[in-house]
Amino acid sequence: MANLKSLAKDTAIYGLSSIVARFINYWLVPIQTQKFNAAGGEYGIITNVYAYVSLLIVLLTYGMETTFFRFMSKEGENAEKVYGTTLRMVLLTTAVFVGVISLTLHPIASAMGYADHPEYVWVMFFTVAIDAFAAIPFAYLRYAHRPIKFATLKILNITLNIILNLLYLIVLPALKLNPLGIYDEQFTLDVVWVFYINMICSVVTLLMLWKELKGFRFGFDMGTCRRMLAYTWPLLIMGLAGQLNQAASQILFPFFYSGTPVEAKAQLGIYGGCIKIAMIMVMITQAFRYAYEPFVFGKAKDKDNKETYATAMKYYLIFTLLAFLVVVGYLDVLRYLIGQSYWEGLRVVPIVMAAEIMFGVFFNLSFWYKLTNRTIWGAWFSGIGAVVLIVVDILLIPRFSYMACAWAGFAAYATSMVLSYFIGQKYYPIKYPLGDMLVYVAVACVLYAAMSCLNSQLPLWGSLAANTLIIFIFIAFIVKRDLPLSGLPVVGKYFRK
Repeated sequence: MANLKSLAKDTAIYGLSSIVARFINYWLVPIQTQKFNAAGGEYGIITNVYAYVSLLIVLLTYGMETTFFRFMSKEGENAEKVYGTTLRMVLLTTAVFVGVISLTLHPIASAMGYADHPEYVWVMFFTVAIDAFAAIPFAYLRYAHRPIKFATLKILNITLNIILNLLYLIVLPALKLNPLGIYDEQFTLDVVWVFYINMICSVVTLLMLWKELKGFRFGFDMGTCRRMLAYTWPLLIMGLAGQLNQAASQILFPFFYSGTPVEAKAQLGIYGGCIKIAMIMVMITQAFRYAYEPFVFGKAKDKDNKETYATAMKYYLIFTLLAFLVVVGYLDVLRYLIGQSYWEGLRVVPIVMAAEIMFGVFFNLSFWYKLTNRTIWGAWFSGIGAVVLIVVDILLIPRFSYMACAWAGFAAYATSMVLSYFIGQKYYPIKYPLGDMLVYVAVACVLYAAMSCLNSQLPLWGSLAANTLIIFIFIAFIVKRDLPLSGLPVVGKYFRK
């Protein structure tokens, strides 16, 4: 239980920082979706470019975060050499990447559909190289159990981003000044400056990690490098395949949409704006991952480790189902986070959130092959999921537009999750409380169906009241079944008999 409390504490800090950061970042969504109308397609460009970026960050870190945690806690490895070697490896690969992009910029931009705007590609690809390198000192902060600095820098990055976006999107147009401070009566917004702002924020964040970058003095060890590469290459394949499950739809959409390129960007922008609301599930999973990954490797030698993993899985599912009901219950309020021209796509939100829950379960399951050094299985699971997603996208995007993207992600994560569970039980059996977990899923589904039925028949205030009652019913069910109030810290004593 003490271990779970430590996990809960770190998750709370990472989670709070992630919530605060996401909350701040959410303000970019209404600002950008108001300034860039859906029909113009600018937000579609942002969505498309960031999809490529999400794949590149996986490619350029090539599983070294997980590998770093594994080797830092592995017997026979020198922690200082592991850190110094990891820093040099990732710095070298990011430098090579920047050089290749600089030499082949125009062909790459043309292949992506941005032949007239290669600057979009250069700015964001340079930015992703910075972020990939910064991922290693951020991983060191997690290893060293320094969530406060980790959280502070993450929040600083996003706060600076929102300030600069406000300056560019609102203040400068009001003053009729262009980004260079020159008076311009005809000044119009250009999405490239959204990308420049991101680059500035990444550079500032990296500079704030200068103390962690002193790890370069620990040197480089070729033997350590070889062992880490042997461990990490399946993680790279797994990571790319896994990220394809999140990004492939946004990349493929412009190529398979049946309408014009302008219409494709507009529809993709609607999808990209609406899934921002569903990202609360990504936020929860990310917060859990930041705390859970070093926790799992640190506890691998304990006798009760499997029991702890099973319990953590159960509570992860419980609270993500609660988050699902809260978001869909207040969707009529949360829709104001995006511009009204994007509201037609809100029906994707429940589907995307359900898919993210399954991704979180898949992440929880993933440790059986990481702890047994069978990481190739993760590549297979994610790869099969990616194939499912791509096939669904190709077949259904021409007919169902962005709804195909939502269901493709759902099908992909479901496939990966199921495969990982059944094969994992053969190599690293864990007795998960499947009965309890399925009960929570069934109850959440019934309550969601009740919400959907009532929302179609009641006015706004009535549906919000009914949804609030339904959410409290689910909370009461959790308290009654697994989380008695008497066990809560501080306030628990008031509920004890």
